[in-house]
Amino acid sequence: MARIDPPNDDQLTPEQKQGFAMAEAFMGFLPNSSVTMAHWPELSATFGPFAANILAGGELPTSLKNMIAAVASSAAGCRYCMAHTTHQAHRAGGEAEKIAKVWEYQTSDLFTDAERAALDLAFAGGQVPNAATQAHFDELKKHYSNKQIVEIVSVISLFGFLNRYNDTIGSELEEEPLNFAKETFASRDWDG
Repeated sequence: MARIDPPNDDQLTPEQKQGFAMAEAFMGFLPNSSVTMAHWPELSATFGPFAANILAGGELPTSLKNMIAAVASSAAGCRYCMAHTTHQAHRAGGEAEKIAKVWEYQTSDLFTDAERAALDLAFAGGQVPNAATQAHFDELKKHYSNKQIVEIVSVISLFGFLNRYNDTIGSELEEEPLNFAKETFASRDWDG
């Protein structure tokens, strides 16, 4: 249960309503985390474009960025973000079998060495204290440009904020990503 009630519709600015419509179009549902952020209109106005640039901009596929976010969120223990990011990886055209095996990326033959390198950094970078090492970056440099590595680190960093925000505020998981997680990860006893 969320620890803070969302603002009423009449408390939202026209810009926030427009931002919500864009978030819903991008994600397929309106994230509860975005709604609670609306209590601080300046945060609401800047966060959406910032997050969209990290997740949908750059050179790396959006599906990979969302798997990076899922693994970082797993390391942080944020099930809200784990459900969101795997659902978004699916919506971005990620392979269903690969998404279903994302927690087994180190041993699954579905993942390339490049993907493993990115996901290894995501898991290390999502931990507290941060467990990223030079060895992670040495491996990344075999597969990615400096710009692409910055994209990977930016995804991990974005979800450092989102994991703490959603777990602290108690964001309630929406029906669509919850149902996706229950169906895709049934063996993990998903309870939302």
